[in-house]
Amino acid sequence: MVSYSLIQPFKVSLIQRRADLRAATAVEVTKDRNGVDQVVLRNRRGASARVSLYGGQVLSWRTDQGEELLFTSSKAIFKPPNPVRGGIPICFPQFGNCGSLEQHGFARKKIWAIDQNPPPFLQHNDSNDKVYTDLLLKPSEEDLKIWPHSFEFRLRVCLTVEGNLTMISRIRNINCKPFSFSIAFHTYFSISDISEVRVEGLETLDYLDNLFQRERFTEQGDALTFESEVDRVYLSSSDVIAVFDHEQKRTFTIRKEGLPDVVVWNPWEKKSKSMVDFGDEEYKQMLCVDGAAIEKQITLKPGEEWTGRLELSVVHSG
Repeated sequence: MVSYSLIQPFKVSLIQRRADLRAATAVEVTKDRNGVDQVVLRNRRGASARVSLYGGQVLSWRTDQGEELLFTSSKAIFKPPNPVRGGIPICFPQFGNCGSLEQHGFARKKIWAIDQNPPPFLQHNDSNDKVYTDLLLKPSEEDLKIWPHSFEFRLRVCLTVEGNLTMISRIRNINCKPFSFSIAFHTYFSISDISEVRVEGLETLDYLDNLFQRERFTEQGDALTFESEVDRVYLSSSDVIAVFDHEQKRTFTIRKEGLPDVVVWNPWEKKSKSMVDFGDEEYKQMLCVDGAAIEKQITLKPGEEWTGRLELSVVHSG
């Protein structure tokens, strides 16, 4: 028989360890210079993420060494109603100009709410080794005039103990009729030099090329490298994509569920100079690789819910 006196100290130390973990992680709500709420997540190793309630947009993702992994333009405009150039804008319920709405839809230009009473997020249990925030977007009367569909868009942004950034989206149709939407998590990765980067996981896939009126092509290379402007939607990709940054000696891995397509975008020199919220030379330091659902829109019947999951991780090789 095990002595109760031996069990008790173990039980106390376990409780203390859990309390220490909770104390080491943090969720803090602050305001930006325009008075918009932001949620700052920190895990126990010191990695962090910053999420603005304007657009439900992740603006920063840092390693435990303080290294910024997302690009934000030095000319980004942080004042609503302008979209913020960088981080991870959410394009919903439309991507690009493929529809009747403004480019990339309205979700990235709306104030989201902190979801005080979120339903359980199935299969991804909350535990002491991750820190997260739950956001909620519902359409305003103004939104319903331009897109007459009632929905609830729930977003959980989570930072794991390893420092991975996870975004779990749940979109529910609370309307009395079906609706369809497209969605993309327009992730701006911070890179050392676009000429030193390659993307793997897209080989042999068909893609729609936005530089050629969405004409369909097939990827011929073993890896995607960059020598000029790229604006493509790769179709029905695998659920794991890798972005190798040779000069920085680091690899981003994108894991996704419910997001069959992948957008790859870099504006290059000419287009960079035409964008007021983007530096002329900044195309060298960024690459957008998005988990998305674009070619085949997602259709929800009344009461139905769609779930998508995006997990970003980084590994340093030197």
